[in-house]
Amino acid sequence: MKEKIIEKANEMFLTLGFKSVTMDDLASEMGISKKTIYAHFENKTKLVEATTEHLFCCICDGIDDILHEKNEPIEELYEIKAFVMKHLKNEQASPQYQLNKYYPKIYNALKLKQFEVMQECVIENLKRGMQKGVFRDTIDVEIISRLYFIGMSGIKDQNMFPAQQFPMPNLMEDYLEYHIRGIATDMGLNILNNLIQK
Repeated sequence: MKEKIIEKANEMFLTLGFKSVTMDDLASEMGISKKTIYAHFENKTKLVEATTEHLFCCICDGIDDILHEKNEPIEELYEIKAFVMKHLKNEQASPQYQLNKYYPKIYNALKLKQFEVMQECVIENLKRGMQKGVFRDTIDVEIISRLYFIGMSGIKDQNMFPAQQFPMPNLMEDYLEYHIRGIATDMGLNILNNLIQK
């Protein structure tokens, strides 16, 4: 039952937002009593913690699967973006922004974990791209990987990029292209342009 509650809560939080969904809403949606939810989670904060941890693990596993395929580095970045957007339901309810606003402790702990995981896979992607000649061999992978993470986090700031004006799928697409154009060789730019045309 605990897993089912996490899965349904995760779905509702991503679609409606962390603030909007109440324990009553979740119980009603699942056709169970609120008491059943409280038997597994003492309060909403614990439930939010469990759902964000669950989603983080699912996304990490999916990214690992993509990385194991060792695809062409630029295509790999696009595959990861598509996978993450699918799992975050295109971030319609700005989940990270709401998480930061209403559950800052959970948000900060999650951001730290995201950085550690993302740093590792971005550095690996950059190094492979340099070896294959699609990224410039003069880039500093430590700096670029951090800039990439800061940019990815930054575009989720609703004050800077209100969702009504900047839909998340478009923002992610533009940011990824911006990142690649900054580090790509001519060969890399050809691959990028072909991917964009598709």
